[in-house]
Formats: sequence, C-alpha cells, structure tokens
Amino acid sequence: MAAAAESAPAGLTLVGVGPGDPELLTVAAVRAIAAAGVVAYPISAEGAASMAAAIAAPWIGPEQRRLPLLMPVVEAAEPRRRAWREACDRLAREVEAGAAVVFLCEGDVSLYATAAYVLMALRRHHPACPVALIPGITSMAAAAARGAWPLALQREQLLITPTPDTGEDMDSLLITAARANRVLVLLKLGRRWRWLRPLLEARGLLEGALLARRVGWPDELIAPAAAVPAAELPYFSLLLLRQGRAEVLP
Repeated sequence: MAAAAESAPAGLTLVGVGPGDPELLTVAAVRAIAAAGVVAYPISAEGAASMAAAIAAPWIGPEQRRLPLLMPVVEAAEPRRRAWREACDRLAREVEAGAAVVFLCEGDVSLYATAAYVLMALRRHHPACPVALIPGITSMAAAAARGAWPLALQREQLLITPTPDTGEDMDSLLITAARANRVLVLLKLGRRWRWLRPLLEARGLLEGALLARRVGWPDELIAPAAAVPAAELPYFSLLLLRQGRAEVLP
C-alpha cells in the first residue's frame, strides 16, 4: 500500500526503484512516489508491462495517475532519440501544468539508466523544468549482499562493464584487470554465458565467481558461477569476478 503523504510542489523526480524487490526501495523513493500526483515509467511497447512500475507497485496509490512512456528497445539510434524527446516533452508538460511527477527507473537513475537519457533530453529541450534525482540500489550491490560477496577490498579497483561480445575482447579485459588488481562486474550476460563459462573454466577463473540472475524477482538466482551451466541467461544477469586477493585478510 502506498505511504500517505502531502502533495509535493510541481516538479519532476527521477526515482531509482532498485533491481526487483519492492523492499529495496529507499525511504526517499517511497516518499517521493507517495507525494506525486503523476507516476511515469518506461514501457518497451504499447500495452507492455513496465518492470519499474511492477517493482514500485506496492507504493503507488489508486488515486495517482499513471503515465506510461514508450521507450523501445532497439539498436537504431533515431527511434531512441525520438522516444527520449517525446518522453521529456510529456513530462515537462505535466510539470508546467502544476503536477508533481515521478519517473520510475529500474535500478539506479545514473547507471546504465533510462532516467539518465530522460535527464539529458530535459536539460537540452526543457532546461527550466525542475528535476531532482533519487538514487536506487543497483543489481550488483544487491547481488553482492545476497551472495555475501565483497565487491571491493582495500586497494582493489572495481570495473563495471557490459560483458564483451567476443572471447578475444574478454581475454583482453581479463589481462588488464589482473594487472590492475581489478574486480570485474560483468553486466548483461544473456547469451554470452554460453561461451564465457567455458572460457573462464579453461583459465581457472570460474571458482569463486558469483552469478546473479534477475535479482529481486521471484525467479532470482544467486549462485556460484561454477554451478550454473553454459546456457543462455536472461538479459538481466551479471557476474562478479575476482582474479587476485587483497593483501591483508582476516
């Protein structure tokens, strides 16, 4: 059930709703949603469900107006630019009409986030529109916590990157990371796990790595990477990989 709150002044708040579990929304996120008259969120196609709205559903009240915004998942640049422009125009019109608006974004609003593109479009086309951002818990942070897997220790570096598309690029990434004592967070595993798992096994890097699939959702999987067969995974899957050891450990 949505938390009771007084209406907020006109403006737009970009809200990170975390990776999937409604309990992982921050207090600030829940308060912003409760105070909004309009709750906007991205959809990939007309009539499609929104993952961000599904995560925040327990905190959205029936009296709040929902505003789905089309954000097609395509490779071509122009449809994406057009969608961002149309979304920012609609959000700006709502604010100009006096509405307090939240735009829900899965995960965090600044990390590979739909909200980041909306923000850039607003700054370009509607610079006077008041915008606030509320960060959200990332899938990698939630996975590390649920798997009791420290993301970085002492002087380790941390690299967050989409999984490379080829074994050659992955080898280069592993070599560079080993030299720099760099922990890797590989996002968007998807179909790449078919070839990445045997590659890591052949290099003796599979043991100790942690794999996470759809963190926070009912079909969540947090498991040692060695226990997950080489098969296509959902798009929202990631791998945590450490090649070295910190100098001083308990």
